[in-house]
Amino acid sequence: MPDTESDGQSRSIAAVERAMDVLLLFGRSGRSDLGVTEIANELGLTKAAVHRILTALRSRDLITLEPSTRRYALGHAAMALGRAYLARTDLRVMAGPELRRLASLTGETATLSIRRGDTRMYVDQVVPEQELRMELVLGQPYPLHAGSSSKAILAYLRKEEIDEYLQRNELTGFTDATIVSQRKLRAELVTVRKRGYACSMGERQIGAASIAAPILDHDGGVVASISVCGPLPRFEPHMDEYAPMLLDAATTLSTQLGYAG
Repeated sequence: MPDTESDGQSRSIAAVERAMDVLLLFGRSGRSDLGVTEIANELGLTKAAVHRILTALRSRDLITLEPSTRRYALGHAAMALGRAYLARTDLRVMAGPELRRLASLTGETATLSIRRGDTRMYVDQVVPEQELRMELVLGQPYPLHAGSSSKAILAYLRKEEIDEYLQRNELTGFTDATIVSQRKLRAELVTVRKRGYACSMGERQIGAASIAAPILDHDGGVVASISVCGPLPRFEPHMDEYAPMLLDAATTLSTQLGYAG
């Protein structure tokens, strides 16, 4: 093979590897978006090289640009790849029957969320046949301090992990009900652990209510959360009724993952 052809192939492979490095950085960073400078510094690349890579990834909808902030996030094609992977993982398959059972028993939407760094995201849901119902966006990252599915994960992290999360992240308010005080959030997390599940009354989305419980693995570490959610006026009167059903589902899934309690 001529040297020029060999050199061209080597450069092509190196370009693909750099593009994969950029894409993988979004997956492991724990941040919902990244700037060009951050990416360049993290990977030891020039800004010009990062711009070229992002342009190529955007052309395939693997990366999206927010025009107002000039920051980049994972695009819908990347989310589709993630969902295809999650469809083959045991947890999502395992949780399917419990989600369907919860949705059937409550008449409300049942969801499964997993942690991703300092965020969590919905990876599955079962939406009942209701004229007024909740339907969530799968694959979108949310912070760990707002909403029941987030708090159910945050509350069951180790104390040092909670401390580090609070040091790294501002407690952004999504609605007037969002807890934005570290003192109040810490107290709320203690309550979640004592009760075994988290509650949200419009913390992340106005007019929505939910309860969520953690799913624990064989070491007692939290790997996911399972929730039931619905429109606040209809959901709130039944929260105490739904809680035992939710806890049964979370216990079943945790036991299947080897958690002995």
